[in-house]
Amino acid sequence: MYVCSCFGITETEVRAHADAGACTPRRIASVSKAGTDCGSCVRRIQSILGRGAGCPRRELLGEPAEVPAALTGATSAVAPADEVLAEAA
Repeated sequence: MYVCSCFGITETEVRAHADAGACTPRRIASVSKAGTDCGSCVRRIQSILGRGAGCPRRELLGEPAEVPAALTGATSAVAPADEVLAEAA
């Protein structure tokens, strides 16, 4: 099922990114652009991540999670993502 219609990102892809370490909607946006256009999928992404899509929950404990090596080469970050995600929170 599609999570982000704007960029054609599926629930399977969001879970795969989460398993690779993208454990927040902002990190999902950085690696896939999901949530950076119309923003209507941000709550769905939050829901998927909230169901334990393979992410360690260290951010909830106040410990900043390190960016996994698999995500450091991502070049698809889009500037408006911060604004869209901040409004949805």
